[in-house]
Amino acid sequence: MERPYTGKWFEELAPGVVIQHAIRRTITESDNVMFTSMTMNPAWLHLDFDYAEKETEFGKPLVNSMLTVAMVIGISVHETTLGTTVANLGFSEVVFPAPVFHGDTLRVETEVTAARASKSRPTQGIVTFEHRAFNQHDTLVCRAVRDALMNRRPA
Repeated sequence: MERPYTGKWFEELAPGVVIQHAIRRTITESDNVMFTSMTMNPAWLHLDFDYAEKETEFGKPLVNSMLTVAMVIGISVHETTLGTTVANLGFSEVVFPAPVFHGDTLRVETEVTAARASKSRPTQGIVTFEHRAFNQHDTLVCRAVRDALMNRRPA
């Protein structure tokens, strides 16, 4: 049985295309504690409620920013690159203009900002994606710009 491709082929990813992703996700305390612990990040800001309440300007723990960006990219995969990407080539920018807290719900949109045929791989192209995540108050909480090596539509 052939796997379904829900990602877009290189030809479908012209600059200016904006995808409003259907999946939204509420980040839980459990998500944050597990991710932070699994990635060996001992920052009190993510794990110590007493510290966060008494010694930070936020008054409560922040969601680990690496969890935030991982979730943003993950939310985008189903409608951008699932089955159609060769590799993630890297990030040129990742910013977190506002904090994310337990209980925040993220929605993500992706804009194609550039696309070019690969010079060395005729069946592939390079696409630049700008992923933007907003919380339930429509506050921008993450922006990530990345390049991906995408397959062209099979003949």
